[in-house]
Amino acid sequence: MGDPGDPAALLEAFLSAEGLPAGDLHGMENEPGTGTVTGASPFASLLISAAAGAVIAASRHSTPPGVDGIPDVVAVVFDPCAGVSEPIRQPTLPPSLSVGEWNSSWSAGEHAAAVELVREAIARGDVYQVNVVGHQSAPFTGDPGPALRAVAGLPGAEYGAVLSGDGWSVATGSPECLVTVSGGIVETRPIKGTRPRTARGRAELYASAKERAEHVMIVDLERNDLARVAETGSVEVTELFTLRPWCDLWQAESVVRGRLRPGVGLAELLRAVCPGGSVTGAPKRSALDVIAGLEPVGRGPSMGALGWLGPNGLDLGLTIRTVAASAGRLHLWAGGGITWDSDPEAEVAEAASKALPVRRAIASAAAIPWPATL
Repeated sequence: MGDPGDPAALLEAFLSAEGLPAGDLHGMENEPGTGTVTGASPFASLLISAAAGAVIAASRHSTPPGVDGIPDVVAVVFDPCAGVSEPIRQPTLPPSLSVGEWNSSWSAGEHAAAVELVREAIARGDVYQVNVVGHQSAPFTGDPGPALRAVAGLPGAEYGAVLSGDGWSVATGSPECLVTVSGGIVETRPIKGTRPRTARGRAELYASAKERAEHVMIVDLERNDLARVAETGSVEVTELFTLRPWCDLWQAESVVRGRLRPGVGLAELLRAVCPGGSVTGAPKRSALDVIAGLEPVGRGPSMGALGWLGPNGLDLGLTIRTVAASAGRLHLWAGGGITWDSDPEAEVAEAASKALPVRRAIASAAAIPWPATL
């Protein structure tokens, strides 16, 4: 938008001016999870970066630079009744995608050292949990569209989507819900806890006291977040630690919901839930402070939100498992939650396991051999 003001307020004002119900989300129709974008009504696609989420949360520290050329906040309004407009003309690209060598923003040793620093912060009592995210990038030539669509189509990608602008594209294969609103109900579905998608992995995840404690900590954080916008006493956990498949991984998910207070608009809701607790930590602002001092590269459009707002609902996915294409480079991010019981080497391996299906999806559409080294 090019405006340095509060991203949440800017979004609400812009969407309200476009005739969308951003000023009061309570009156939206349909039950949670059933809201769909209809062909007859205007709706908006929304993208909120991790950096914008930190600003919305009033973080005391600036985040490191993200990805050049990709806006921190995007709102695109579609009105089916307005007819078809002339599309944005993108530069002509060679049809075949070629991807160069992937480089990480830190080594495995540096990633492990960051985990140890988080453990030290926990020992001091600064935080209880912090989500640490690594970054990889690679040069590319050709059209990244097929690769981005492959990422959006990953198995278990409940929030699979591609959004593009002038010279940039973002694709997410995310399984995680940041927030939905429909029929007066507000809901979030945090994911925390990962194991290989095998019988042994399933049993290990259910049996892991460390993973369950980490998960419950984030569920409690999300309950507190929703309590800021829900009617008193209405917030409840309707599912706890349910395993869901994503590609070749099991991930633990819970469902937290409440009755939205009348009069709550988009800005107030975003201030309550952004950035998502599962990609920050607890307490959220303290975790953001630690993250700002650890990660060498900003999270860009990852660990933010991507979804839609329409007359019958709001549905925002949390942009984990996300790839960005800009200025001739592909970028992806992966990480995990760190607690006192975390093993640094295991945390590095978990982040790699989350990035691997995304890398494979890109390779499936690119003129490069697979497997490739991480």
